[in-house]
Amino acid sequence: MMERLNSKWIATVASIWIQCSIGGTYTFGIYSSTLKSTQNYDQSTLERVAIFKDIGSCTGVLSGLLYSFVTLDRHRHRCFCGPWVALFTGAILSFVGYFFMWASVVGLIHRPPVALMCLFMFTAAHSMTFSIPADNVTGIRNFPAHVGTIVGLMEGYLGLSGAILIQVYDALFEGNPSNYLLFLAVFPTFVSLLLMYFVRIHDTNSEDDKKHLNALSLAALIMVAYLMILIILENIFTLGSSERIVTFIFLMLLFASPLGIAFRAQREDAERLIFSQTFSTDERNSLVYNPEPIASMAYHDQLPGDDSCQSVKATLDENIIQIEENMNLQQVICTGNFWLLFIAMICGLGSGIATINNISQIGESLNYTSIEINSLVSLLSIWNFLGRLGAGYVSDIFLQRRGYPRPLFIAVTQAALSVGLIVIASGYPFNLYVGTILVGVCYGSQWSLLASVASEIFGVGHLGTILNTFAIASPIGSYIFSVRIIGYIYDKAASGEDNSCYGTHCFMFSFLIIAFFALCGCLVALLLFFRTRRFYDQVVVRRLLQCYRT
Repeated sequence: MMERLNSKWIATVASIWIQCSIGGTYTFGIYSSTLKSTQNYDQSTLERVAIFKDIGSCTGVLSGLLYSFVTLDRHRHRCFCGPWVALFTGAILSFVGYFFMWASVVGLIHRPPVALMCLFMFTAAHSMTFSIPADNVTGIRNFPAHVGTIVGLMEGYLGLSGAILIQVYDALFEGNPSNYLLFLAVFPTFVSLLLMYFVRIHDTNSEDDKKHLNALSLAALIMVAYLMILIILENIFTLGSSERIVTFIFLMLLFASPLGIAFRAQREDAERLIFSQTFSTDERNSLVYNPEPIASMAYHDQLPGDDSCQSVKATLDENIIQIEENMNLQQVICTGNFWLLFIAMICGLGSGIATINNISQIGESLNYTSIEINSLVSLLSIWNFLGRLGAGYVSDIFLQRRGYPRPLFIAVTQAALSVGLIVIASGYPFNLYVGTILVGVCYGSQWSLLASVASEIFGVGHLGTILNTFAIASPIGSYIFSVRIIGYIYDKAASGEDNSCYGTHCFMFSFLIIAFFALCGCLVALLLFFRTRRFYDQVVVRRLLQCYRT
């Protein structure tokens, strides 16, 4: 039985469920008011605690180093420990952070100083940085031929976790956020400890992987459609407790659906393995994935007698850019590609998170009702999910079929992001509904494209550390755009005793500035595209050779 559960498909489902459970920081709005009232905080103090939430979730260099240390033998490039160490560490940190916040809210411990509460929040949010690389990088290693799709799945479910946890709160804890804090302390910890054994790296590859990954993507889209219907119904009708429990049970059934897909995929893989035993040893070995990254293929490698591969390779420049395999963080930060990608992420992630953080105030300034604002906040998580899932899936298709490098999609999505910011700045009727769709989708796409591009350019050996280093771009961009631009201009335009501002002028100029920076990020991504396009020719040739051998 345990051997049946030891496969890359079960590892994928376990990672999906873990991703769905760790998004407690995305639901900060549920328990922030209780935190404020029980601790006698003013708004500025609560904002200070919230800042440590953002810092904790985006500064995961140490967690990346831990993941790299426990999963990579630098001499043989083989796993000698496992992702479970990172998952276990994240589970403990999550429990400690949320438990002490709950204990302070219910009075189990004496009211802590603000600095200590900031530490609790930082610890709870920081736990995510241990789980994310464990799930994402493990998925990349398990599905090396479909990096964009698997990253999109993992990032998508992470973005969806906030909406799922909100449904849990509505069904089980509505009106009792203190109990919800205890739930956040226990539930994600329990899920990670229960499933961490199954999150393993399996160095196998199959041409039918894409079919089953598409099925997992379809299951995710069905769940998103269901959540969207629930959000709309909740803003039109008042659902009673029994109705909420019924809708929650149906959500859990959708939540379990990836397991059936995994079992079907595993059964087909087993049947294919039995059939492949009739092949020669060389043919069987062609099904085994070489764990070295794609960039490690020597430019002169080719299949003897394969004219099509020779003709493709002949079109490549002999001076093709060689990017070192499995680069560590010190090597990565010394490359121009790192800084181009980092600057692009400051523009893309920073402008996106600045919009998300200020969407309520923007709605108030434009006289949107509270119901409309709540709908926008909920729907933003849906657009975020679609961007994370769709960008990875679409970029995989264009890379494999047309040879389009992924940095090109970073440029395209940031250009669309700038358009969305301009729409928000315009102030015309229903501008937020249109603008937030563009911003949410394009912001979510940055996370999937970032992980995919980094894994291909820098290798997967130290990818956890590298990704968490890139994640620092998000709070940097958020500070620049939210505090130094949006906050500064809003305060200048505000009037009255409550320092409020109403009208299109409150945010128009600041969002036009941010749109300009998003467009600058697009140009930086285009520069990265031109620098790496020859390298991506190698990616295409390597996959052609892999397809020939299989």
